Amino acid sequence: MIEAAIQKIQEVGIIPVVRAANVDEARRAVDAICAGGIPIIEITMTVPSAPQMIRQLVRDFASSVLTGAGTVTNAQQAEICMDAGAQFLVSPGLSVAVVQAATKRSILALPGALTPTEVMAAMEAGARIIKIFPCSSAGGAKHIKALKAPFPEGRFVPTGGVNLATAPEYLAAGAFALGVGSDLVDLQALRRNEASKIVEMAKALVAAVAQARERA
Repeated sequence: MIEAAIQKIQEVGIIPVVRAANVDEARRAVDAICAGGIPIIEITMTVPSAPQMIRQLVRDFASSVLTGAGTVTNAQQAEICMDAGAQFLVSPGLSVAVVQAATKRSILALPGALTPTEVMAAMEAGARIIKIFPCSSAGGAKHIKALKAPFPEGRFVPTGGVNLATAPEYLAAGAFALGVGSDLVDLQALRRNEASKIVEMAKALVAAVAQARERA
């Protein structure tokens, strides 16, 4: 399962981060993201009833959409999410206990890191992909490029401030995939019943990833 999740993330190149006020709002965001051509979803634990939402998505989409849990900060949350069917776990920082719990059940864990020391600690814990967060405030694409120098084999997913304008820069700097939150999941648009804006942004991001990879 871990290898399949890594392959899917590599193929798609985008991990949409869904934060929402309630399950209905989150579900409408998910439907718009999928309609825009991105078959990966990260439901953060800050969404009310997030595990139930994950269970529903896994049941509805089965293998067509890779469904994961985000903002997983401890082993207890990790177990709850995996019991709900989460196919990958994402954390804002490094919890070795979360990585170990996920690995034990053959689930991909993406711990968060920012500095070389944190990257080394995440790798030592067994992380196969590392979320670099908050990336934009640490220098954006330049930070990814700097980390790739000592860690050329590192699979880094910059998150925090990643958008359509910066996506090509991050990919050119060596990002494995992009974690995109509010710049894709526009909750204000959803609340105005303009889910089409999310669909169009998803399509634009997919195109940007494809173009960046062609140039690489």
